[in-house]
Amino acid sequence: MRSILAIVCLLLVAPLVPAPHLAAAQVRLKVVSTVAPITNIVENVGGTRIDLEGLVPPGVDSHTFEPTPSDARKLAAADLIVVNGLALEGTTIELAQANLKPGARILELGPGTITRDQWVFDFSFPEDQGDPNPHVWMNPLFAARFAELTRDALVEMDPSNAGYYATNTELFRARIDELDRLIQATARTIPEQNRKLLTYHDSFAYFSPRYGFKVIGAIQPSDFSEPSPREVAALIDQIRAEQVPAIFGSEVFPSPVLEQIGRETGVRYYDELRDDDPPGEPGSPEHTYFGMLQFDMQLMARALGGDPSPLDTFDPSNTFRP
Repeated sequence: MRSILAIVCLLLVAPLVPAPHLAAAQVRLKVVSTVAPITNIVENVGGTRIDLEGLVPPGVDSHTFEPTPSDARKLAAADLIVVNGLALEGTTIELAQANLKPGARILELGPGTITRDQWVFDFSFPEDQGDPNPHVWMNPLFAARFAELTRDALVEMDPSNAGYYATNTELFRARIDELDRLIQATARTIPEQNRKLLTYHDSFAYFSPRYGFKVIGAIQPSDFSEPSPREVAALIDQIRAEQVPAIFGSEVFPSPVLEQIGRETGVRYYDELRDDDPPGEPGSPEHTYFGMLQFDMQLMARALGGDPSPLDTFDPSNTFRP
């Protein structure tokens, strides 16, 4: 693991650039974010009035991501650093705090969206380790709150563009409301007894209660290793008892264990669910937060005996104004 101290020392000698409200010459805020869904939410609020860069590359595990020296320089130059929080980006936040330039700020979206009594603990994020499941953005209504918090921070730092940020947030919220309605409609087409999720990683803890799913388990333990043979055997027994019609892997986490479980139980294994990597190529209409949730819900509907068509007409493209 790269030494945080080494990166910090590298940056301490770099010149500090004042934050935007202290430097009239800077036209646009420099904003750095972490995982791709959050980056896209920030993009939909800030639009063309900010310079935005996401740190975590597509397909990279956000839980084990380690910032590079070049990432550290980006953090040191940023006016606003937007993170999920809830222990998702510990190393990145530490590095940002150590190199935060005068007037810059770090915005943690998770703690501003859910309260402690809403925290979820599960197999991948056990309560005895203290950190809750951080995948708050997987609930679209929480994503709308992420956008509001981002808007408030941008307005505070760049009041001259307050109206633009407010309008973009309204557009984002309207699209979220449509997405939420269509996900609910799609979920209702799945037989109630089939609305059960067994996934590789516990990513749907905040999604499932909203749409009537039951998370019956996850494969990946809290240390991000492979499960033990005893844990695998217990999951196989649970799948048979629950009569789960499908099990779900992740595009980021290839899992021979899930393939094995699928073979032994006769349950079909799907390895494409997404929680931090939107579908499609960068720049394509579906490569968005909206597109990610649309893709996931349609995949789950097909796999669990439902009808994915309610989401066919949904537009997953970005909503921000030029």
